[in-house]
Amino acid sequence: MYAIIDYKGFQYRAEKDAVIRVPLLNATEPGQKVEIDRVLLVRDEDSIVYGQPVVEGAKVMAEVIDSGKDKKVVIFHKKRRKGFRVKKGFRAQFTDIRITDIITG
Repeated sequence: MYAIIDYKGFQYRAEKDAVIRVPLLNATEPGQKVEIDRVLLVRDEDSIVYGQPVVEGAKVMAEVIDSGKDKKVVIFHKKRRKGFRVKKGFRAQFTDIRITDIITG
């Protein structure tokens, strides 16, 4: 059984006991429970349920494992023959969550 969830504009495939890296959550304490209710699709052993746009009553329960920062992303702009160069960068924050349960409703 798995579900396709939508979180902050990104779609993830959630299976039981899978670890997913999502953009930074407000609940960043390790061990804290998270409930995601934007479930787009639920696949059981014998059926597939699509949402219009979300599946009614479906939820994905997860537990926060860790939070941190990714590798640095470098943004470099240059205009040739003008002497214009700009180098910027950032490190995106993330939260690792473990899927504990998928409720179909």
